[in-house]
Amino acid sequence: MEITKVELTECSELINRCRAELSKRVVGQKEVADGIITALIAGGHVLLEGVPGLAKTLAVKTFAEISGLEFKRIQFTPDLLPADLTGTLIYEQAHGNFSVHKGPVFANLVLADEINRAPAKVQSALLEAMAEQQVTIGETTYQLPKPFFVLATQNPIEQDGTYSLPEAELDRFLLKVEAFYPTPEEEIAILKMNGKADSIPVNRVFSVEALQKCRRCVESITADEKILGYIVSIINATRPDESSSHHGDIQHYISFGASPRAGIALLKCAKVMALFSGRSYVLPEDVQDVAKQVLRHRLVLNYEAAADSITPDDLIEKIINLMPVP
Repeated sequence: MEITKVELTECSELINRCRAELSKRVVGQKEVADGIITALIAGGHVLLEGVPGLAKTLAVKTFAEISGLEFKRIQFTPDLLPADLTGTLIYEQAHGNFSVHKGPVFANLVLADEINRAPAKVQSALLEAMAEQQVTIGETTYQLPKPFFVLATQNPIEQDGTYSLPEAELDRFLLKVEAFYPTPEEEIAILKMNGKADSIPVNRVFSVEALQKCRRCVESITADEKILGYIVSIINATRPDESSSHHGDIQHYISFGASPRAGIALLKCAKVMALFSGRSYVLPEDVQDVAKQVLRHRLVLNYEAAADSITPDDLIEKIINLMPVP
């Protein structure tokens, strides 16, 4: 199905309205806002990382308000059980049978706050729901609402009492978005809000119908064969290959590189970036704009990288700088 210029413009304007409404409460944090919108349109989930107080939860709650999606928040704690997420069977003595009590995961937009504070069983229950879009309670399998979108937050500075997500489970997230400290100008604007940002009114500018329209537009956006080759070359550069010296200084720090799933995610998100600009085709700049968010949680670095203070973002940036642009 071909896409019209009018449809592209409408979707692009809708995205800009979402950005504008988010900015009423969330000052700065452009990467966070764009990452949430990108993942929702691309049909993936987001892992949002940052120190406390950077408006991660506020951004998610505000987006839920402007989107009109059913929203549930789950505060992850060490004593949480899988049934607290997915639901359970409750025995009704008066009727002599069991009834199903669905958990908070049955919503369109689920905020998994501080996901690394819950043990592996709870994390796995959520990640299974993310991957399968369904939950089994007792002997019955229930489909989750559509769209189903998980935003998980985690605090990178505390290790005590936390349970790090395994690398294989991190791959379930389409994007890993990092929240950074605001600039001095942005912080002045934050102070002027006097800690009452969540009381600032926002307008509902998004809907399920608008989301479906944006997704149809993304499916119609084209990527040239050279763009596909560019994506593959970036992915291949992250994979250690002892038989090749190509990008050896980068691969020297990587134990495990990105899988084909990362390439698919990179293409999807690059198409959403094209939609942001109202274009019907992908440019290399679209790929570069989302490369760090797509790849940073999919690279497993070795001890030498830690010794040399090398981060996944450093390596991704180096790959982009070295890779010939089509």
